[in-house]
Amino acid sequence: MSIRELRNKGGEVVDRVARGERLTITRSGKPVAELGPLRADALPGSVLLERWHRLPRLDPERLRRDIDTSLDARL
Repeated sequence: MSIRELRNKGGEVVDRVARGERLTITRSGKPVAELGPLRADALPGSVLLERWHRLPRLDPERLRRDIDTSLDARL
C-alpha cells in the first residue's frame, strides 16, 4: 500500500489492520514500513492454570501405541 493510499484511506486501512491484516507501506514502490495489529495482552498465570486444569487427561503410553498403530513405521 502506498503512502498516498494510507493517507487517503486511513480509516479503511485501520479497519483492515484491526481485523488482523498486516500491510506493507511503500514509498516510490519500495517497502518502508509494516502496519499490523497489536499483540494481545498476555494472560495472567491464574487464567492459564485454570485452563490447564480443564484439559483432558492424557495417557502417554496409550498415545504412543495409537500413533504407532496409525502411522506407517517406515515414515
